[in-house]
Amino acid sequence: MADERTTDYYEVLQVSATADPETIHRIYRLLAQRFHPDNLETGSDSRFRMISEAYTVLSNPQERARYDVAYQRQKQDRWRLVAAGAEADNDFESEQTARMTVLEVLYTKRRTEPREPAIFTLDLEEMTGRPREHLEFTIWYLIQKKLVQRDDNSRLVITAEGVEFLEANYRTNTRRRLHAAS
Repeated sequence: MADERTTDYYEVLQVSATADPETIHRIYRLLAQRFHPDNLETGSDSRFRMISEAYTVLSNPQERARYDVAYQRQKQDRWRLVAAGAEADNDFESEQTARMTVLEVLYTKRRTEPREPAIFTLDLEEMTGRPREHLEFTIWYLIQKKLVQRDDNSRLVITAEGVEFLEANYRTNTRRRLHAAS
């Protein structure tokens, strides 16, 4: 089984942790078809492998039971981190830094891969090192401000407004981060 600390198989398959085996199978088939490497429009080797791995674990009752124990433990640990983060003295600044980091990641993705500029939240979580629960508020805010939007596959992509905002505020935030680090 993959590293359970970084992979949420329920998120990968876009199902609830209470989903029944039939639902898991049905969703897997849809996602596998969409992301199969032979699909010229939406195929993705890495995404297909991740979907297959999640299905292998969640479709096997013994593996799923073992995974669910670790999943629940991880969920509790994450909420403890969220609660601890909410009590931090410098919470507003860390949130502003998180927003800029998300915009920087999406900006870079748009510039380096203009034909595939979108990122799944799961990948963003991995790239930024922030748990999904910490990113939810950040993403909500950026979407409400129209700096980021979701595409048809629920992936995040930076908007033109987001590019302008990042470019206008990049130097200020870079200086703030450098000052905070020293």
